[in-house]
Amino acid sequence: MKCDVLTLFPDILTACLNESILKRARDKKLLEVSLYNIRDFASGPHRTVDDSPYGGGAGMVFKPEPVFRALDFLKEDGAPRKVVLLSPQGKTFTQRTAEDYSREKQRFVFICGRYEGIDERVRTLVDEEVSIGDYVITGGELAALVIIDAVTRLVPGALGDEKSAEDESFSWGLLDYPHYTRPREFRGMKVPEVLVSGNHREIMLWRRKEALRKTVKVRPDLIDKVHLTDMDKKILKEIEEEQV
Repeated sequence: MKCDVLTLFPDILTACLNESILKRARDKKLLEVSLYNIRDFASGPHRTVDDSPYGGGAGMVFKPEPVFRALDFLKEDGAPRKVVLLSPQGKTFTQRTAEDYSREKQRFVFICGRYEGIDERVRTLVDEEVSIGDYVITGGELAALVIIDAVTRLVPGALGDEKSAEDESFSWGLLDYPHYTRPREFRGMKVPEVLVSGNHREIMLWRRKEALRKTVKVRPDLIDKVHLTDMDKKILKEIEEEQV
């Protein structure tokens, strides 16, 4: 994954990009992130990037000029870019979006908004507007990190075990099944016998059932979105009978 991030606070991203999987991916040249401070593209002695809104109202609005100048600068190399505005008004980022982004050949540009909003004219530069959820956060930096992290995990070689990304929650449309490790018993709580049985088919069925059970309990809305096999439907019926 290759991307440029336009932000007023590059240090917020630097801290996370220099840790864990993202750092290893960068070291392996699997992830390339360039950070640009939007204030560097502002004019005037104070490098002002915000102003009061026309029509009145609370808060300040992100000025268009610095963002336009920043994008003009990035496009000087002629490389194709997909410009993404991080905004609570955008389409919701999902695992499917992450998968689509992981296959994208263009370089991404993430614009991290701030203040009360961003001048509407900036949207004329944008290919896609994305939100990470129905809530408000201080700025787009955290949203950019969420997206970069989710996509990087899908890049071949970024994780130590390639199967990890396939088995994770949402990759198969369901919440994750329970995980256990040593010790086999801890404070009276035992690891389910099936997981130490060595029977791989039974382990697979148990994991699928527990993933379905958790999804039905916590996120029943996901059940309607996932393709259910005949075995899944049988398992769901068993779960329903157990609840009765």
